[in-house]
Amino acid sequence: MTNNLVTLSSKNQVVIPRAAREALKLKPGQQLLVLARGDHLVMVPRPEDFVAKLRGLHREVWPQENGKNYLEKERDAWDD
Repeated sequence: MTNNLVTLSSKNQVVIPRAAREALKLKPGQQLLVLARGDHLVMVPRPEDFVAKLRGLHREVWPQENGKNYLEKERDAWDD
């Protein structure tokens, strides 16, 4: 993890330090998501495929359930 101090320019721009760019393998023109979290600002590389990035997220919440079975149960409940 790299820790660097950056300065906000008069055009409201910041330069991402080289060590951070290299650590995250950022390329010129690559998009970043900018998130305001309370009093923090978080920049995250934009995933190329959001669906692939989110696949399996919170799987531990329903360990014995899979998506297809869950959808079928929900659809069947509407038919009753």
